[in-house]
Amino acid sequence: MPDVQIESDRLIMRQWRDDDFGPYLELCQDPEVMRFLGGKTFDRLECWRHMAFMVGHWQLLGFGPWAVEEKATGQFAGRVGFLNPEGWPAFELGWTLSRRFWGRGYATEAARRALAYAFDELDKDHVISLIDPKNTNSIKVAERLGEKVEGKTDLLGREVLIYGIDRPVNSRS
Repeated sequence: MPDVQIESDRLIMRQWRDDDFGPYLELCQDPEVMRFLGGKTFDRLECWRHMAFMVGHWQLLGFGPWAVEEKATGQFAGRVGFLNPEGWPAFELGWTLSRRFWGRGYATEAARRALAYAFDELDKDHVISLIDPKNTNSIKVAERLGEKVEGKTDLLGREVLIYGIDRPVNSRS
């Protein structure tokens, strides 16, 4: 598995560790966090399987969601990164933070850094974000990144908006 770690001013985006399970379980059991991510919280097994899915995504495809750590405290803050499993609409950038880290600009900061990685290191020409139409906070993050609504799709039985962005002309290799 690639050991890709990237940083922004205040965050470290790194590979998953076994000790991330506790704080990730806390995130996945928060109804407010999970409200727009399928609408239900995860039990311990569902959380473990999802964490293993993210690790496996890195193993199989060479990219995936990173565990996000706050530099100042070393605390697990959430996950930010890429998904494109079999049957997915396209190469997606997503973000989910624990509620105690909301309102600090971390989602935008981490997503902006990840987006640059997608264009510059993974050589992607187009990146999407799949967002519940009621998730105004994630919509604001997508818009700050320069993403625009491209349409709608059904994702795991829920209608979501497709936000997308093309690689800037000046970042072509």
